[in-house]
Amino acid sequence: MRLSYARLLLPKSLILLSLLGSMSLLGSLLPALASAQGNLPPAVEAVFNQTGVPQQAMSAIVIPASGGQPVLAHMPDRPMNPASTMKLLTTLIALEELGPTFRWKTQILIDKTVKKDSYTGNLYLRGGGDPNLNLEKLSSMLRALRQQGFRKIRGDIIIDRSYLQPERPDVGAPPFDEYPDAYYNVIPDAMLVNNNLINLSIDAGTDKIGVRLGTPLDKLKVTSHLHFNELPCSAWEKEWLPPAIDYATTPAGMTEVTLNGGFPRRCKINNSVNILDRNHYITHVLRALWQEMGGSWQGEVHDGTVPANAVVVVERTSETLADIIRIINKQSDNTMARMLYMTLGSESTNKPVSNSLEAANIRVRQWLGKQNINDAGLVLENGSGLSRTERISPQQMAAILQVGARSNWNAEFSSSMPVASLDGTMRRRLKGSPAELRARIKTGTLKDVVAIAGYVRDINDQQWIVVATINHEDSIKAKPALDELISWVAAGRR
Repeated sequence: MRLSYARLLLPKSLILLSLLGSMSLLGSLLPALASAQGNLPPAVEAVFNQTGVPQQAMSAIVIPASGGQPVLAHMPDRPMNPASTMKLLTTLIALEELGPTFRWKTQILIDKTVKKDSYTGNLYLRGGGDPNLNLEKLSSMLRALRQQGFRKIRGDIIIDRSYLQPERPDVGAPPFDEYPDAYYNVIPDAMLVNNNLINLSIDAGTDKIGVRLGTPLDKLKVTSHLHFNELPCSAWEKEWLPPAIDYATTPAGMTEVTLNGGFPRRCKINNSVNILDRNHYITHVLRALWQEMGGSWQGEVHDGTVPANAVVVVERTSETLADIIRIINKQSDNTMARMLYMTLGSESTNKPVSNSLEAANIRVRQWLGKQNINDAGLVLENGSGLSRTERISPQQMAAILQVGARSNWNAEFSSSMPVASLDGTMRRRLKGSPAELRARIKTGTLKDVVAIAGYVRDINDQQWIVVATINHEDSIKAKPALDELISWVAAGRR
């Protein structure tokens, strides 16, 4: 990810939905919630007092993972923007509904026969929504094709993205913020190759700025119009401008990427950007990889569907869902989370699926209903938390985590969360505190949001669920309050 979530933009006014006083997630908890309303732990209050962020900007709950009365409930039933903690909802429900061994499939198909080493006709790539279809996987598929005797391909390559609906949700989508080329902003589709990223290595000395393309892309040229500025290397993004693209007008032509803006002296960075149209990207990648294997291809890439008479010649399965959710939660990967959320819709039994996002929304709410979790006030957009509209209350999130604690897939779910002071987005937090190595916490950060949700094992080896969200234009200043809350739970100070 090129930019931290703290760089993302949300409206500066605090968006709070009306308090749902009549909402009851678990009827048995209502008396406990009422009795637990009270002051925050002193260390948490101190952070709010020091920063000037009002305590009313936070909603929080601390409750035993096995069930029972909460020991802290601070406006817990208020729908809040959860940022990336929303990924816990998506990943747990996916585990419960699809199973930890679920895999996505990507296929190469043909509808003609191979004559000697030549194939004349369309080749079909059917995307199955693999959230991690990197260049190594695509290369292995092409190598398997090559080993079957294919060398000369004369015909177009047809991309079938119909597994997800709409097939190209990225087309016409308004930019989330002013960094549309950043990885965290990549919108998935069923045939997303290498997250559509181009890797650029920029190495500046005192009198020259060198640029090198790190992604195998045939017939793509990178031109640098970067100029020196006087900023430190740590601020190199400040004058970064979206690259300009000049697409080739013929298959034999060259696509040119032009870099503009200022860049610091004595600075070396690697930057992966999402700037090419999806089909142009796949075209350049396929030509480069196929030529490396001694093959030739005369044709273009088009969208379409696989005909009924086509046969599968190569199939590649993804990692298991259990493996994928470890990446999603530990690294807070938005694109993978969005792909998983859409998969819930595409794999839904509510057929036909005209829109994967709508079908996922229905499936999530059906699952919540089966768990007796009230979905009032819940707002779902893409399941990743990279959203200005998504809302969930701490009380709802805590109820979801309680289901996760007793789930058959608790081991897979819990192990996907970052461990305090060890890995993922928690690797630098809570070192030397009572919560070190005792807390499995999903974090969430947007410009006006900081949040935590997960499990904490206290010094008495009791397991707790902790959920807290701060929605305020200065929320980042109050972030230490969340760490103090986790430490308070881990220390058993109740």
